Amino acid sequence: MNMQQYETIFIATPVLTEAQSKETHERYSSFLKDNGCEILNQESWGLKKLAYPIQKKNNGYYSLIEFKGNGDIINELEVNYKRDVNIMRFQSVKLDRHAVEYNIRRKKKLNETKEAK
Repeated sequence: MNMQQYETIFIATPVLTEAQSKETHERYSSFLKDNGCEILNQESWGLKKLAYPIQKKNNGYYSLIEFKGNGDIINELEVNYKRDVNIMRFQSVKLDRHAVEYNIRRKKKLNETKEAK
């Protein structure tokens, strides 16, 4: 099975508490693991202001999950996003070689700034 590298970002409703937002993030991370995906990186960016209102809301909890998996998983993942009333927006993309290299450099830079603190 040829594993491709993907990145999925979703925005959860600001009505959730911080704990519920983390729980939502963990649920999707677990869903990917349970379906044979390898989680490479995951980040919760917290509550951010949206560029434009979505469902009459101006903020949302942003989450990113970078993973390796079979292409079939994307459809299942996005069906789950659509069924989840807490998810306002989502996007999943297949990463090409350049995007993978960029993510590696970005993670290295994030780690260096954390160590410097």
